[in-house]
Amino acid sequence: MARETAQAAVALGGGHGLAATLSALRRLHDELTIDDLTAVVTVADNGGSSGRLRGEFGVLPPGDLRMALAALCGDDEWGRTWADVVQHRFAGQGDLNGHVVGNLLIVGLWELMGGDHVRGLDWVGRLLGAHGRVLPMATTPMDITARVRGVDPASPDAVTVVRGQVEVATTAGQIESVALVPEDPQACAEAVEAVLAAEWVVLGPGSWFSSVIPHLMVPGLRRALAETPGRLVVVLNLEEQAGETTGFGPEEHLAALFEHAPDLNVHAVLVDAGSLAGEREVLEKAVSERGARLVVEDIAVPGEPRHDPDRLAAAFRRIVDEA
Repeated sequence: MARETAQAAVALGGGHGLAATLSALRRLHDELTIDDLTAVVTVADNGGSSGRLRGEFGVLPPGDLRMALAALCGDDEWGRTWADVVQHRFAGQGDLNGHVVGNLLIVGLWELMGGDHVRGLDWVGRLLGAHGRVLPMATTPMDITARVRGVDPASPDAVTVVRGQVEVATTAGQIESVALVPEDPQACAEAVEAVLAAEWVVLGPGSWFSSVIPHLMVPGLRRALAETPGRLVVVLNLEEQAGETTGFGPEEHLAALFEHAPDLNVHAVLVDAGSLAGEREVLEKAVSERGARLVVEDIAVPGEPRHDPDRLAAAFRRIVDEA
């Protein structure tokens, strides 16, 4: 039975995966199924424009925050135009080469507002007419580290520690676990409040070890995810990611999540039908053992390894209506 009242939702992740989730949830926001939408974004990027700005100004990396804001822009002319503007990457041969307009805008507002990350992001959201709020998962600059087995082919059992989001995402070998440096970054207070107040919390998809699982490594945010009365939906990736999750299917993605947060209380696990490859019974067993419900839907862009926002929106709508 469909619910009669709108609800608050929080989506956690980073990069293109979070952008797809937000694009889908924005559709539910526009139709008033979701009346309050918040993105909580991983902020550990150390590459590209974000890495350069982080190194020069000592700020949080703005790139994934910018992508989330663009995903929340409306489908009208204002929204489409500003989404294109903030995503525009400079070419040329000078110092601006590779920088993104939205990254510079965000860092500029942070400087003008005395380093207030939340206030600066709220102002960017107002400028764009964003259909929701974007927050960092933590306000402390941080790095991701990973324990990786088999980096050196000559010593396949040796474990190497890799540091940096880019390095973790592209590592050779098999990632065993990830951690943050520092180990106890300060969670964004507004993000914690949003998780605790939400009826729905969505985790994933995205780079599993460098964008999704890091949220579980921030102590304050981890506690909020454990204590929230909201229903947690995990969206699994469509396929392995070379380097970071080589050889991973849906079950391995889920197992890695619970290895880092064994007490996570999950309401539903959403997986694309085309990514199961005959493993549905195995995944159903793993999901049911956690007291969760497996939801299998066609949520990929046909013929492409990326989530379709319209199909994701339809899947989220069914999950909400059937709760």
